[in-house]
Amino acid sequence: MTNLETFAPVWADLLGQPEAVSQLSMAVAHKEAGVHHAWLMTGPPGSGRSNLAHAFATALLCSENGCGTCKSCTMAAAGSHPDISVLSTERVQISIEEVRELVANSQFGGSLGKLRIMIIEDADRMQERSSNVLLKALEEPPAGTIWLLCAPSEADMLPTIRSRVRRVGLKVPATEEVARLLMQRDGIDEKLALQVAAESQSHIGMARRLATSPEARSRRTETLKIALNITGVGSAISAAERWLDIAKKDAEALSTERDEEEKAAMMRSLGLQPGDAIPNNLKADLRTLDEGQKRRATRSVRDGLDRILVDLLALFRDILTVQLQANSPLVNAEQAAAIADIASNSTPAETLAKLDAIAKSRHRIAANVRDLMVLESLAVQLRRKAK
Repeated sequence: MTNLETFAPVWADLLGQPEAVSQLSMAVAHKEAGVHHAWLMTGPPGSGRSNLAHAFATALLCSENGCGTCKSCTMAAAGSHPDISVLSTERVQISIEEVRELVANSQFGGSLGKLRIMIIEDADRMQERSSNVLLKALEEPPAGTIWLLCAPSEADMLPTIRSRVRRVGLKVPATEEVARLLMQRDGIDEKLALQVAAESQSHIGMARRLATSPEARSRRTETLKIALNITGVGSAISAAERWLDIAKKDAEALSTERDEEEKAAMMRSLGLQPGDAIPNNLKADLRTLDEGQKRRATRSVRDGLDRILVDLLALFRDILTVQLQANSPLVNAEQAAAIADIASNSTPAETLAKLDAIAKSRHRIAANVRDLMVLESLAVQLRRKAK
């Protein structure tokens, strides 16, 4: 695992990203001379784009360049720092109204220091009109305002925006690195750590969730077994209904865990203990958090469906790996016997067609096509041939 001990504590969880951390640490070290006003963090899911943006914001606002323990760092970690504004949409697309509001807020200077940080997670969800609103803010930024944009790739942003940002690229860490992090940070058994690191395809957040939640592992296993046992139209319809139910249950569980952690962190940042009465002047902060959590719950189901489809992609890639006799470890080694069975009773061309169907389903879900309709269509296409 890449050693980040030479960097400030705020970067500790940025696994396998020494180049990106080094680049941003250098910017933080020279912040008194001025920091570029706009940055774009790109990388595949699980690489830590948002985590990197938040760590960078925290380090910029810390008098010790990211100590992780001062009041500024504590507030940033709790999501309550007055000089960090975050746009994290709960919708399929970021609305132009949301961007306009963020741009308007960017005109105000920092409350506790010279800098004001504006973070847009999933900046690729902006339509062209929304992007043009942001573009105007990037062209004439107020002094001390710094924009941090997160997107899967540079191609997801308008060329005019790309020309005004400093680019920071991230990569997916190795499976062994993720497993080692889980073992050292969370005390996970080596065998389980390696298993979930592979099954999550090195997505650190998902790997930790699978490692610490037997229910999450059980839901994922059921998802795969359902796909492996679709034999007709009837079982396909049942499979689609069950996948949707799994996505909803997983989203509910994930939202509950995250909501409790966020509320506890905010309470600590406000100097309150669990069970303390909330002072009237602080109720607005907790109400804002609660409203944001309710909006996020809606998107969590969509994210849960996408995770199911990503897992199905990995499953059928494993089948293709066996069919092509590629010398590559399986993502879903726990299902090796069933994978070998299907591989021997189908052709690579048929597996490729199923992979294409899953990829198209991801696009349809993202485009807001009715969830159950997409899943039913997919399940029918994933039917096994009769032996």
